[in-house]
Amino acid sequence: MEEAVGDDKMSNKGENGHNEIHSPSLAAPFKKAATMTVSLFFIILFIGAYIVNRWGNSNVFDLTGDSFRKVWSHDNSTNPPVKKIAYSLNCSIEGNMTQTCPVIGGAMAYEPSEPSTETCPEYFRWIYEDLRPWMDRGITREMVERAKPAADIRITVVDGKVYMEKYKEVYQTRDVFTVWGILQLLRMYPGKLPDFDLMFACGDKTTVRKEYFQGPDASLPQPLFHYCGDDETYDIAFPDWSYWSWPETNIKPWNTMQEEMKEGNNRTKWIDREPYAYWKGNIYMGPVRKQLSRCRQTNQQDWNARIDWVRETSNGFKDSDLASQCTHRYKIYAEGITWSVSEKYILACDSVSLIIKPRYYDFFTRSLQPLVHYWPIQIQDMCKSIKFATDWCNNHTEKGEEIGKAGSAFVHKKVKMKYVYDYMFHLLSAYSELLKYKPMVPEGAVEMWPEKMACNVTGLEKEYKIEGMVKSPSDMAPCLMPSPFGSAKLKDMVEKNENVIKQLEEWEASGGVGEDTIENILKAK
Repeated sequence: MEEAVGDDKMSNKGENGHNEIHSPSLAAPFKKAATMTVSLFFIILFIGAYIVNRWGNSNVFDLTGDSFRKVWSHDNSTNPPVKKIAYSLNCSIEGNMTQTCPVIGGAMAYEPSEPSTETCPEYFRWIYEDLRPWMDRGITREMVERAKPAADIRITVVDGKVYMEKYKEVYQTRDVFTVWGILQLLRMYPGKLPDFDLMFACGDKTTVRKEYFQGPDASLPQPLFHYCGDDETYDIAFPDWSYWSWPETNIKPWNTMQEEMKEGNNRTKWIDREPYAYWKGNIYMGPVRKQLSRCRQTNQQDWNARIDWVRETSNGFKDSDLASQCTHRYKIYAEGITWSVSEKYILACDSVSLIIKPRYYDFFTRSLQPLVHYWPIQIQDMCKSIKFATDWCNNHTEKGEEIGKAGSAFVHKKVKMKYVYDYMFHLLSAYSELLKYKPMVPEGAVEMWPEKMACNVTGLEKEYKIEGMVKSPSDMAPCLMPSPFGSAKLKDMVEKNENVIKQLEEWEASGGVGEDTIENILKAK
């Protein structure tokens, strides 16, 4: 049953109350009582209006950029400076891991010292597109619970506390570090994140297929958060677990990895790197990788690809030092079963990212531009496409280096951890605005807090959790949401990117193209 106050019920109560209070049959002895009743009525009306606006059956939901700024209004003349909070992880106190935790996001509200004047990167605009299916009619509890069969966990935040209900066993620690990331978000912006209730899929495959929700009588799709999405599903893209580390593969938190990869980039200049395209991974994870394995060097053919397939599990991933792998001018990105966490590390290398035509996207990759941030590789004639890209860039080294560094700058500057948290904040805030019911702690949910998640584990999992932990609230409020794309602009942007890729495919078929030609097509774009 929905826990929302309907518009019709509220308006009926308002009309009845209004007529009763101002009826001419009211006698003089009741004027004082009537005055009190009027005051009480307006108090109730105000509260009721808030409930209807926040949890009611509004038909249109305003998720413009301005709506995100209301939470962050600053008035330095009336708000005295607040002493900065320093978080700690106290594993020594008995009960820290078994009892309840202090409120992270409610009572410990904290105002950043600086209001944000910075607009978020363009990829934040995809938040509007990902939530568009529910913008007209909102999200009911029934819709959320309809996603349960495809979900691995349910994450609920109520009054600044995080609760998780687990439905299935999840591969390695994906669910653990996803929840850990939300705990860190609450520490980043305490008291600012609204209550929400969502279902999360931690597997690889997208689930909520668009084809089942077409036509005038179709129901709204169930909202399901996921690490990736594609054009055929409504899955809502959310930052993946590896931003807070992937201990099973020796991958550290993204903050640390960024610094290490910058150091790795400085060890070898682009022009001094090996003039080949490098890929390392499991060739049995999806058809694209299996096809890529055919591009490896043989005595008969060299496609300029260096394919390194190593069973890392045999040595505990001791060789998974991503920062030491930035030694080639080109790095290949190939999807696995779906999208792969490797994409951000490949882009961060200063190498030209050769991205084999992807079907899936994560939260930021839809704003990457072909021949600006990466070089697109065809699936058909993949090996020839890799050879063409490497030959061309080896003959036009200035442009090749420019593309490599542009892709690297994108992930280092626009996907830094502050923006990862800001994306989470804006996405979850917008999602919360669409909920037509007040989130409550599910019956089977368990409360989660930092000590509970970090104190009773050992090894790299504990080390990386502490390393990636938010140590104090942000001095700066979240970046300001840009306005939505608009259907015409979005269509134009998608078509222009497709045209660049199509033009490149024609160049490959003709066997050559000059640097001026690439510059001209990008200018036209």
